[in-house]
Parts: sequence; structure tokens; C-alpha cells
Amino acid sequence: MDKCKATKTPVAAGTKLSKQDNGPAVDSMLYKQMVGSLMYLTATRLDLMYDVSLISRFMESPKDSHWKVVKRILRYVACTVGYGLWYTQSTECTLTRYTDNDFAGCIDDRKSTYGYAFHLGTSLIS
Repeated sequence: MDKCKATKTPVAAGTKLSKQDNGPAVDSMLYKQMVGSLMYLTATRLDLMYDVSLISRFMESPKDSHWKVVKRILRYVACTVGYGLWYTQSTECTLTRYTDNDFAGCIDDRKSTYGYAFHLGTSLIS
């Protein structure tokens, strides 16, 4: 994917994936390797955390639709390779949190997905 077309978002808005997808199966070993590599990348790229957790649900029997999402995430990483966290010195020591969830948004088991961000002063810490 050296010369892939870049994308500005890792997953298209409203993307719903399911274990019951009827599409063709893909190589599960390659899929697991790609998900593992993306998990490693989330240590420094918190913007990928939700998307990687989404695709990791289908490691048992990945389908073509799941593989397409993995490739889109890779295209996003290629577009945003220079992104990272920037920490500055600050005297402000206020802890602020933001949360979001999608009550019963999973097609397979109707579980909710949520995300959060914690800021200490002006720096994102979790």
C-alpha cells in the first residue's frame, strides 16, 4: 500500500460491521497480523483506538468487508503519518474529561460502545 490513495478518516461515519457478514472470507493470519500491528500503533496514536477495537472483534473469521476497513485505516495512517501528541509546559492542573457512547450500537450483541478523553491542563493524557 505504498502508493495508496489517502483518506482523512479511519472509518466512514455510520459504518456497521457484523460477524454474520456473508462476504468472502479472507486470510485470518494476515488479518490478525495487521490488527496486531495497528494495536501496537495505538500506543502513540490514540485517534486509532476506537477503529482498531472495532476491527479486532472479527479476528476469528474475518470477511472481505472487515478487511476493507483495515485497509482504510492503513490509508488513513499513510495520510496522517506526521500526526502525534504535543505536550507543552503548563501551570494549569485541571483534569477534564469528555465521553461519548452509542447505546446498543453493535449489530451482533446490542452492546454499547463508548469512548473517552482525559486532559490534564492542556495535554491529552488518556
